[in-house]
Amino acid sequence: MKQTFIFISVLVMLVCGGAAKAQTISPQDMEKFRIMEDSMVLTADSMYEAFLPDTHIAYSERLVRQLVRTLKIPNSYYYPFDTLKKLINIIYSDDNAFKMFNWEITPSQITKRYYGAIQLPGPTLKLFGLLDYSEQLGKGAEDSILTNRKWYGAIVYRIMPQEVRGIKVYTMFGFNQASAISNKKVLDPMILEANGVSFGAPIFDVASNVFPNRRINRFILEYKKHTQASMNWDAERKMIVFDKLVSQVNDPNRKYTFVASGQYDGFIWGGESWMYQRDIMPITILKDGESPLGIENK
Repeated sequence: MKQTFIFISVLVMLVCGGAAKAQTISPQDMEKFRIMEDSMVLTADSMYEAFLPDTHIAYSERLVRQLVRTLKIPNSYYYPFDTLKKLINIIYSDDNAFKMFNWEITPSQITKRYYGAIQLPGPTLKLFGLLDYSEQLGKGAEDSILTNRKWYGAIVYRIMPQEVRGIKVYTMFGFNQASAISNKKVLDPMILEANGVSFGAPIFDVASNVFPNRRINRFILEYKKHTQASMNWDAERKMIVFDKLVSQVNDPNRKYTFVASGQYDGFIWGGESWMYQRDIMPITILKDGESPLGIENK
């Protein structure tokens, strides 16, 4: 509990640093960044490799404190962290409106915990910490509206902006493998607010299983552990494409039995929401003696 309190207190608040009127980094500050980055690299390495798994949390909390101190240096938003990003996930939104620091740790052999922080550019530092709440959500995961204090933890691998009635909504692509029997790919809408961020918005043309008259607030693709399922942006088709899943035991309620079927569904942006598209790459069933090009074999 003490470690969780430290994480909340140093990251969930707005963190104020020195004024940064220019977007360039002075030589003196550049040297400070290099020194701090070297320290964070050592901590991150211990966070992953320490022999005792229960010490990984302590190293992660140390990394949080080091990161906050480093980001208080003026113009920290523009420092690339080229070495640190080899160890933790550092990603920008597609419109460069914010930067996200993101990592996972393994406190035990069967559990994972996710950490994240969103940094905004500007003359003073604004940093919003993200506290992983995914294990507590249960069946309400798709329907919940969350905050940075209650975040659906994941490793985020793409952040796409859309305008919805004048409000910028960011679709965050995430990967969560915290369950012992299943993995999840997540599309989680995020909205930047004055004093934080909110997660979840009814921008998917998919009805909720719990509230059939409402749309879901985030889309979750859950599938069997140690199998593969893809979900990403297809620039050629201009849509989100993901594997269509089927249960190996023909039970739609047992998500941990779902595997890729070889077919694909997707989402295409319809102006105010993601519209569900089924069988976007349907399988062609060939007749006996017919080649894939439709020419009979001679």
